[in-house]
Amino acid sequence: MAAFKDITAYNRAQSAADRAICDGLRSAIDAALPDAESKIWHAHPVWFLDENPIVGYSKQKNGIRLMFWSGADFDETQLNPGTGKFKDGSIFYTSADQLNEKDLKRWLKKARTIQWDYKNVVKRKGRLVRLK
Repeated sequence: MAAFKDITAYNRAQSAADRAICDGLRSAIDAALPDAESKIWHAHPVWFLDENPIVGYSKQKNGIRLMFWSGADFDETQLNPGTGKFKDGSIFYTSADQLNEKDLKRWLKKARTIQWDYKNVVKRKGRLVRLK
């Protein structure tokens, strides 16, 4: 797995079709969460609010996965809950024309208002606490 310096480098390393998805996601996330810190974390782009991971995307076998760390509690049928003990929810994209601006805005608004404390999950020995 390549080490990426920044999100721009990550997106540029994707195929043209995947790059279009990544660029669209980045644009939507940056617009909805202008106060979030964004960086490459665990080899893919992630946005944080108060050091808590909120949303990120990654290239996977099934396409580009958009993941919300607290997305399982968004009550959104399009977001598939994770299979582990965490509260993540995600959706896969294989084409940029699948991106729905209205859905993305709604999910990103929920990402700000529905949060589990991932920042301190290690300190709490794997136990999640709801922040918002």
